[in-house]
Amino acid sequence: MDLESRIQDALRQHAPRGRDTEQIGSFLATFTRGTDNPYLNYAIPDEGGSASPEDVEALVNAYRARDRKPRLEYIPSVAPTVEAELIRAGFEIEGRLPLMTCQAPQFEPPAGVELVSPSTENEFRGVAEVQWEAYGETEPMPDSAVAGLRRTADTGGVVVLARSVETGEAAGAGLCVAPHDGVTELAAIGVREKFRRRGIAAAMAGWLTRAAHDKGMTLVFLMAHGSDEARIYRRAGFVDRGEVLHISFSAERSRS
Repeated sequence: MDLESRIQDALRQHAPRGRDTEQIGSFLATFTRGTDNPYLNYAIPDEGGSASPEDVEALVNAYRARDRKPRLEYIPSVAPTVEAELIRAGFEIEGRLPLMTCQAPQFEPPAGVELVSPSTENEFRGVAEVQWEAYGETEPMPDSAVAGLRRTADTGGVVVLARSVETGEAAGAGLCVAPHDGVTELAAIGVREKFRRRGIAAAMAGWLTRAAHDKGMTLVFLMAHGSDEARIYRRAGFVDRGEVLHISFSAERSRS
């Protein structure tokens, strides 16, 4: 199995965790209860799968029935015919994210900052609070956010907390999800505003990759959201390997 196929397989295995799922034709559709966040509700095509007009229509209807935006995240090279059919059906491309991997991580915590693996309730809560704040969430943070991080650590994933050596204040956080067949995704890197532009994100990415390798994982990948993020991760030793397509249904375009 080539690298992109291994990653796509890992994405398909990880996406259903904590979500409702439905196999619709050649699509694995996932739905997160309690939130319509599009990044937590999306479909992934089968490797090498095709997309008939009937399958796409059924997929759109399934998301609409749950008041969710019909949306997909996947590596287009492993299902090369799907994109054209989606566009014909009224989908629009949101973005093509750089797919990056790392085998030789590089990291050095900035002066005054330490990177630790959380173990206490306060440390896990610090990780959750940083991520909640860094990603612009405005609602009160639910306890389930902390529980989810503990579950990641307990099921073989890796979690990191960056904090001030002097005050102990949480500065940044991130994680590698529980692996599938040695493959893990590095995700949810966030740094509080007052600590940004100090190299903390790159240091955490390198630390997480090293920790994942130490736990026996053989492939660490991530999806960079934009060129600025990609530059940060290149400093941590990541290299470009392909792209991930984000594409969603446009009701306006489908009527045109």
